Amino acid sequence: MKSLLLKEINVFFSGVIGYLVIIVFLALNGIFLWLFPGQFNLLNSGYANIDGLFLISPWMLMLLIPAITMRMFADEKKSGTIELLLTRPFTDFQIVFAKYLSAVALVVFSLIPTFIYFYTVYQLGNPVGNIDTGGTLGSYVGLLFLGASYAAIGLFTSSITDNQVISFIASLLICFFFYFGFDHLAGLDFFGNFDLVILSLGMNEHYASMSRGVINLVDATYFLSVITLFLLATRTVLKSRKW
Repeated sequence: MKSLLLKEINVFFSGVIGYLVIIVFLALNGIFLWLFPGQFNLLNSGYANIDGLFLISPWMLMLLIPAITMRMFADEKKSGTIELLLTRPFTDFQIVFAKYLSAVALVVFSLIPTFIYFYTVYQLGNPVGNIDTGGTLGSYVGLLFLGASYAAIGLFTSSITDNQVISFIASLLICFFFYFGFDHLAGLDFFGNFDLVILSLGMNEHYASMSRGVINLVDATYFLSVITLFLLATRTVLKSRKW
């Protein structure tokens, strides 16, 4: 599985895809956090924190991660190499997990350079270091869980079609629904006293909890459950080709 993982990562960085995703992610965040005036601007906020990063990034990742994952299976199906891949000495789940980990690795590579934002605000604080380090690290963990969940969804949509555009759109819609849709449904009178249950099914509720620097078992279990669900669904799609 390690060889397949390294192959997938190498595919990202042997071309422009990996570099482009990271550059776009950093550029868009940098523009909103440092250049554009408004609620996300770190210098205008008056507080030593990088909360703007954790407000913008879920939406940025929602666009960029489907762009990363859309080719993973769809391109293999279209080119016919999926059959060759399935004959190699890997289990279906090893194939799915290797591709998934490569997508998560790219998310991690995208997040690492943003620590310069943390360091900058750390130095600009009055006094120096006047920033909630624990809360910030907790927010990073939440963002990583969110990105990992997006990646699992994107991998699933890529497995059900050989069209990369369809995979991208389907992944974008599912990610949007899981992040924002349940919040909207919970606000409807139709669900009555079940609104909190509906709210807890959405990613935003658990991500917001982690963004406050609180890492608890409930939120971690939720994200791990979503990831597991979509990875198993992807494996099922692969297995269906043998039925």
